[in-house]
Amino acid sequence: MNLRTLQLGLHWQPENAGGLNRVYYDCIKYLPQVGVTLNGLVAGSTSVLQNSNGIVRSFASPSASLWHRWQSLRENFFQLLQENDYDLIVSHFALYTFPVLDQLGDRPLVIHFHGPWASESRVAGSNIISVWLRKNLEQITYQQATKFVVLSQAFREILHQEYRVPFEQIQIVSGGVEVEQFNIALSPNEARTKLGWSQERSIILAIRRLEKRMGLENLIAALAQVRQKEPDVLLLIAGKGTLEPVLKQQIVDLELTNHVRLLGYLPEQNLALAYRAANFSVVPTVALEGFGLIVIESLATGTPVLGTPVGGIPEILQPFSENLLFESCSTQHLAQGIIEVLSGQRQLPSHLACQTYVKENYAWPAIAQQIKSVYQKALLGNSY
Repeated sequence: MNLRTLQLGLHWQPENAGGLNRVYYDCIKYLPQVGVTLNGLVAGSTSVLQNSNGIVRSFASPSASLWHRWQSLRENFFQLLQENDYDLIVSHFALYTFPVLDQLGDRPLVIHFHGPWASESRVAGSNIISVWLRKNLEQITYQQATKFVVLSQAFREILHQEYRVPFEQIQIVSGGVEVEQFNIALSPNEARTKLGWSQERSIILAIRRLEKRMGLENLIAALAQVRQKEPDVLLLIAGKGTLEPVLKQQIVDLELTNHVRLLGYLPEQNLALAYRAANFSVVPTVALEGFGLIVIESLATGTPVLGTPVGGIPEILQPFSENLLFESCSTQHLAQGIIEVLSGQRQLPSHLACQTYVKENYAWPAIAQQIKSVYQKALLGNSY
């Protein structure tokens, strides 16, 4: 049974990194392979239509005013509804679904819940009014949905408790990874050579948006303790965000300029290389981690990843190896875990074991089939 869907996203992944955009981009790529035809709308550049082979349209620039983005979104959404007979509408972000709720008609709405937008903005420092407005916008949008897709049990609980969505409307479908993209035929030393990284030092990699809830301040503070035991350690942090000046100052204050480096944005083509080049990667999140695509990306290259017991991270790591979980997200426990790995006290899974675990549990073709199943049940009005 082929399903015709119109997918509302946030931004186009090659132009804007982020977990939500990555999932949307992979849905666009893999869902047609299991019989889900689609068109998409995102905020992006004028190149999106060409770069998506005519599947996804940009309705406005991300830098345009919200009013302009909403107006343009409504116009493009209406036009696509006139041109195509969609079976259902799929949303990946409430901000760009709320303005078209009145145009849905009798088409079911399926929402991919990528996180509590209002709560994330509160953690990031938004004011009370802004947080309240976002929460109400989300609430109104979610009331219109037939089914929800979440990446983890942790986010299923949040969706139920904070937004009062009945459990039976929520289906867990974990994130997926393009296994072949990350299975590169290079040794860690060869990957380091290509990137120009040191061959002699123990390298830890953290790929994160530079925002408060990501736990990067704790990780940098932990390195001050780690370097006392392991003087050749080097932490490389890849990503951009509002916390960058704060982290730069912290590195200077702790005299870690030779032990912690901010790499800035890491191009897509260098992601697998960077993971492969590291001894291991770290995900130090302190709040609201729905899944953690970087966890399975790292494992897909064969590189173990240490993660905090926050949100969906334990749901990935615990069934694989208890040694991959920090005791907590505190500076002390981050430092302890890293020192234990570097000193050999804590054994990590092998290169092959990491890749096998991801291939068997998180390969995109199987994930796409699970997503299609949710769409079908939304269309049929079935409950779980």
